[in-house]
Amino acid sequence: MSKINALRRCLLPCITPPTNPTAASSTTTGVSKKRLSTSLRDDIDVQDSASSTASSSEATSFSASVGSGYLSPVAAPQRPSRTMVIGTLFGRRKGHVWFCVQHDRLSVKPLLLLELSITTNQLVHEMDSGLVRVALECPTRAELKSCSLKSVPVWAMFCNGKKSGFAVRRSASEETRVMLKRLESTTVGAGVLPCGSGAVEPDLDEVMYMRASYEHVVGSSDSESFHLINPDANSAQELSIFLLRTSS
Repeated sequence: MSKINALRRCLLPCITPPTNPTAASSTTTGVSKKRLSTSLRDDIDVQDSASSTASSSEATSFSASVGSGYLSPVAAPQRPSRTMVIGTLFGRRKGHVWFCVQHDRLSVKPLLLLELSITTNQLVHEMDSGLVRVALECPTRAELKSCSLKSVPVWAMFCNGKKSGFAVRRSASEETRVMLKRLESTTVGAGVLPCGSGAVEPDLDEVMYMRASYEHVVGSSDSESFHLINPDANSAQELSIFLLRTSS
């Protein structure tokens, strides 16, 4: 038995592999590293989750603020349309004043032709003050609400704040067309056409006229105006004609 025990003590180390403390340490370190990596990954996942939650909450907050109107864009007001036209005030000395608007001086068909209730002599008297403002107003009735301002047939007229009767839209007659034909060569100017110039009846009074460029301003579908562009910078003459659709 003593021999068998001796042989067992000699052979046992050969049969059983020795325990390697370095391997054990490596295994332990690997486990700890694995645990450390897992812990670090968990921390990163938690941070990513927190960042996603914060971004989501910020996006929700931004959407809520936009929805509540705090960051809603403000629409810019529409700018008025401005164009250049030719405007002619004319009339017989003892008759009413007419206002004719053309695209250019060669256009025989007017864009707008109005007969004003004010007489030529009254207009000349108002122009002596240097400021003439003619306001033409029409009520917003159902039959006039959808039509353009140039198509309104009758207007209430105010000259420098005073009620001055009415203005009526007219179609160009043969007499008016002949007169405009005679003024084709005139861009800016004032004068008197001799008796019978463009008149069906030659014995009528002389025709006084004043032609100039006007700035046509379209503020809205209910507001248009024509403003005299004075070629003389030293002159204080101002003349404006307003077309207004009122609520009453």
